[in-house]
Amino acid sequence: MFKGVLFALAAGLMWGLIFVGPVMVPEYPATLLSTGRYLAFGLIALPLAWYDRRRLRELSCQDWLEALKLTAIGNLLYYLCLASAIQRTGAPVSTMIIGTLPVVISLCANLFYSQHDGRLSWRKLTPALLLIACGLLLVNVAELHGSTQPFDAWRYGSGIGLAVMAVACWTWFPLRNAHWLRQHPDKKPITWSTAQGVVTLPLALLGYGLACLQLSLSHSGFALPLGPRPWVFLWLMLALGVFCSWIGALCWNEASQRLPTVLVGPLIVFEILAGLAYAFMLRQTWPPLMTLGGIVCLMVGVIVAMRIKPQKSRISRISNS
Repeated sequence: MFKGVLFALAAGLMWGLIFVGPVMVPEYPATLLSTGRYLAFGLIALPLAWYDRRRLRELSCQDWLEALKLTAIGNLLYYLCLASAIQRTGAPVSTMIIGTLPVVISLCANLFYSQHDGRLSWRKLTPALLLIACGLLLVNVAELHGSTQPFDAWRYGSGIGLAVMAVACWTWFPLRNAHWLRQHPDKKPITWSTAQGVVTLPLALLGYGLACLQLSLSHSGFALPLGPRPWVFLWLMLALGVFCSWIGALCWNEASQRLPTVLVGPLIVFEILAGLAYAFMLRQTWPPLMTLGGIVCLMVGVIVAMRIKPQKSRISRISNS
């Protein structure tokens, strides 16, 4: 349990970087940011795949298909929606919607995955979820209060829709991914991370080519293939590919194999906390008092959730005995 929480914390510290990436290069469309990040992830995975080729051969066709589905929805589609939402509504509003993930994932895990890993008592889980929800509300009210972005109804509405789609993608991904890892304890998380990187490469390469084609037709002044700031873009994509995609996925897989699926949701809070910390570092300001209060609520909510012991269902106890 303790190691699993530490791995989840490390994954959150890595994944928090995704919230500041689109802000650093606002002139780049979300399609290039999403496909560029995962193109870097796929290229990083190639030498690792050669090193781990023996274990990768042990994966079945069904396993590879599962890795393809996970990476297409949980990686490419999720980050495309998130980056688009951040650029359309600004980081505060998108963070507010993405910030519902701990609650949404916890509810879905308790409803749909409790048969395998045990369910958390709703009576005990509710206070933790309320604390997390209260913390998210405080953080984002403070952020929205300080926002100075001009209002555009269409841009704002479409950004909210994209953020909701991102929530749907990342609600499905960690639960499905954790379920696969729990059902395959003989498979190493590092092998599963490498497999996801390998199947990401052709998808990201095709997506990047299509994004460049679309930009050449609609934005003739946009410098292709690396945009107006090629070196900044390259280093940013490399950093996101290494830290967010590879190291983040590896740490999350390690956590998912050690922890019950129903505890995965609250630990997504680490990503949100890290994203907030990096955003304030980028702004070079201290968070306001309301934001600090929200962070305290988030942390207390996670601690309360982690102290709840999952209750095995009767079917699960019979199958284990």
